[in-house]
Amino acid sequence: MFFDSLETRDPEQRERDLFARLPGFLAEAMSGAPALAARLEGTDPAAIRDRAALAALPVLRKSELMELQQANPPFGGFAASAALAGKHVFMSPGPLWEPEGAGSDPGGAARAFHAAGVRSGDIVHNTFSYHMTPGSFLLDAGARALGCAVFPAGTGNTEMQVEAAATLRPRVYCGTPDFLKVLLDKAGEMGKDLSGFRAGLVSAGALFPSMRAEYRMRGVDVLQCYATAEMGVIAYESAGPDGTPYPGMIVNEELIVEIVRPGTGDPVPEGEVGEVVVTGFNPSYPMIRLGTGDLSAVLPGRSPCGRTNTRIKGWMGRADQRTKVKGMFVDPRQVAEIVARHPEIRRARLVVGRAEDRDVMALHVEVEGHADAGGIETTLREVTKLGGSVVLAAAGSLPNDGKVIADERDYSR
Repeated sequence: MFFDSLETRDPEQRERDLFARLPGFLAEAMSGAPALAARLEGTDPAAIRDRAALAALPVLRKSELMELQQANPPFGGFAASAALAGKHVFMSPGPLWEPEGAGSDPGGAARAFHAAGVRSGDIVHNTFSYHMTPGSFLLDAGARALGCAVFPAGTGNTEMQVEAAATLRPRVYCGTPDFLKVLLDKAGEMGKDLSGFRAGLVSAGALFPSMRAEYRMRGVDVLQCYATAEMGVIAYESAGPDGTPYPGMIVNEELIVEIVRPGTGDPVPEGEVGEVVVTGFNPSYPMIRLGTGDLSAVLPGRSPCGRTNTRIKGWMGRADQRTKVKGMFVDPRQVAEIVARHPEIRRARLVVGRAEDRDVMALHVEVEGHADAGGIETTLREVTKLGGSVVLAAAGSLPNDGKVIADERDYSR
């Protein structure tokens, strides 16, 4: 039922195991990755033994990583040339350069395939692109590590893919959620039988409930995983005996996942929406507190499937809410600075709108005790260099959607 015994560890034991490994990994990574050593200058790796200590380290966001790579190509000082020996090198949009990770399953995808009902001996039809980017290779490696054969279909050439699937009769579809429908519909037009497909693992797009239901009606149980180029599979779905997915996505075993307030590195309480920040143990490309830019939240409790790791709600949008107001950018970090200057503020949300054909903004704040709206308004102007109002909101009234900046301008007018 389970991929291995790690999936059913006591959560406290898992936490101890991960943070027992982290100091040694961090020390070795800092010795081999000069950019990481520079970022963490003055940090004693031996002291990073729990989440509180980890949360004190800076978050590395992809925009910053891109700048570091441009200044010091190709990897910005986060990977030594020795890490490339015998490996692939990938380019993701940005561009961002990534070396392939270590081992036979560098993206940790085998676990996600297993949770989706895939087993050794299955044939996987992989429709992710094999051109430049790492996604197809991460999932390809995971499937093969599980003992599957993989047909590297890649993207496009729909009719040829249908012909191949009709001949090979793969049991497993792998790709974006919507392309499976394209294949099945095309097979119907061509009079080809793709009933061999019984399971699917999808990513890189939304698997809408109606789409999942349609696939089930057509005989294919489809689960999804959440993955990034740098970290591989971060979390994955599991299902009951009848193929019905359980709520949330289970965090992969080799990662430490935090949910932080957008624009900061501060972890949010369980259940609150924030940015997904990931720390991994990839010696080829050590990423410590990498901000994915994606929003999610922790689900309470354990999965009914029996796996005991933390569950997240899955992808809930983007955390990068940088917005142009009156020709100037306003950043979530500026909202965080305002909150830091006013300890009475518990939550804040900058709402941008239009009034009389002009951009306007209002900072909605939930406060504890007395609050000086005029003083907060002054800070808003000082930090953003823009005028705006302050709205004192009732406790718990601001939406729990991870938005620090909400752009409510009507762009259709």
